[in-house]
Amino acid sequence: MIFHKLKIFAVKHNINSLGTLLLLCVMTGACTRNFDSINSNPNTSTTSRADWLATSMLTSITSSDINTQNSFVLPFLLGKYVLWTQGNSQAYQYNKLQRTDFTRLTVLRNIALMNKYAASDPTTQNSYAGLGHFIRAWQFFQLSMQVGDIPYSDALKGESDGDIQPKYDAQKNVFIGILKELDQADSLFASGANFKGDFIYGGNVDKWRRLTNGFELHVLINLFKKTSDPDLKVTERFNNIVSSRPLMRDYTDNFAVTYINVAGSCYPWSSTGVQKNPYTIYSMVSSDVIDSLKARQDRRLFYYAEPAATKIAGGSSVSDFNAYVGVEPSAEYTTTTTARSAGNFSDFNKRYSDLYNAEPVGLFCYWDQEFILAEAAVRGWISGVPAQAYYANGIQGSMNFLANYTGAATSYVHGMALTAGYIANYPSTVALGGNTEDQVNQIITQKYLANFFQDVDFNGWYENRRTGYPVFALNPNTNQNIPGTQFPVRWMYPQNELDYNGNNVGAAIQSQYGGHDDVNQAMWLLK
Repeated sequence: MIFHKLKIFAVKHNINSLGTLLLLCVMTGACTRNFDSINSNPNTSTTSRADWLATSMLTSITSSDINTQNSFVLPFLLGKYVLWTQGNSQAYQYNKLQRTDFTRLTVLRNIALMNKYAASDPTTQNSYAGLGHFIRAWQFFQLSMQVGDIPYSDALKGESDGDIQPKYDAQKNVFIGILKELDQADSLFASGANFKGDFIYGGNVDKWRRLTNGFELHVLINLFKKTSDPDLKVTERFNNIVSSRPLMRDYTDNFAVTYINVAGSCYPWSSTGVQKNPYTIYSMVSSDVIDSLKARQDRRLFYYAEPAATKIAGGSSVSDFNAYVGVEPSAEYTTTTTARSAGNFSDFNKRYSDLYNAEPVGLFCYWDQEFILAEAAVRGWISGVPAQAYYANGIQGSMNFLANYTGAATSYVHGMALTAGYIANYPSTVALGGNTEDQVNQIITQKYLANFFQDVDFNGWYENRRTGYPVFALNPNTNQNIPGTQFPVRWMYPQNELDYNGNNVGAAIQSQYGGHDDVNQAMWLLK
């Protein structure tokens, strides 16, 4: 999805035309000192700019990941937030993981070029360098989370060194590299000035620092099984960030994409006069979301979903919690289609399809950071602030976000607005309690509920894989994983890597998984 009109900065050469012209010059002696000007196309740019490249790369790592209705919904199918009733298009719903790709790495080739152009302005040079390190860390993290070991140290040497078959780095070393790059990004943003080309934060380096540090906490919490590793220094790093660096303050610091009323630039699920969505006839909200919200009397239910038609026909009010019906994502396909045909299900809230700007879509949000801090406090990594305070911040951050972007007076809240009083009081009704594991369960469940149609890079599924929460039902009769008695834990390596970098990917598969590249093999991070 393109959110900004990007300037074209590629230099194009027509080799055949140039060769013909040179031949004519030799034959006729007609070459002149004006040769270069004759062959310059005044309508193309022969140079680029740092801000253009920044815009292009940010588009690639944000909006391009969710540029169709299908690509937007897929992570939420795997994360059991929603169901899909379109033929055989529910592979993720039924836990079928196949091969991924390494296309995330292609955008990183522009970082060196961006830094080259940025060198012409010393005031913003560090800012662009910081952005480059953040983008690298973001992309390498997302890719390693899918497969484990990946090319890292040699990943971009094809152009500089002619190395088109990069070796693979162990996942531990990839994570060490990611953490170092995020440290570098924070330092560079701190010494840089506001820069151009950023449609997320308007080039505000303070906001970029806060995102960088919040995201580094996210990387570290994923290393919670590695706290004894002396190379990683997980808790030491975590404490240093919390005690000495700026962090995200509220939902206005979200790493999120906003939308405009232009075809291709509207909210991904919208179906309006300028952007049609033919898939709204297949969508359903899962029981994992509906039942969890109902059990907690959580008014976010009325912002996420529509009441079931059968319940309204039976006399229920749109403001009645019991008017909302979730369908189990692991149920037989015929069960889900029957429920949809009968109107005995809750659809996505109509604001998601009615509005071109339903809400900004976050890739990492303020409430993620606060739930991470709450988990760290419960695990004993940090002290001084009670886990309940961070936990409450996360819940209230999500609710304030919804209240701000939906509005209390609209039909989209079904008469159950998230008022200031409700938001202030709600966290005490779901207060943390029990042992450490009980509290981690509560925290991850609230993080899951806050991220309905947010955190689009499979984070709901990753959290379940990491902690086991929230608990997803496993139905051997519908599970498309083999064996059907377990969930998959990773994607397989790309076919292109097997075809063109077979020795290196083969060595990575052997060292990690005993030579078996299948979806049930646990990567280093999970052990």
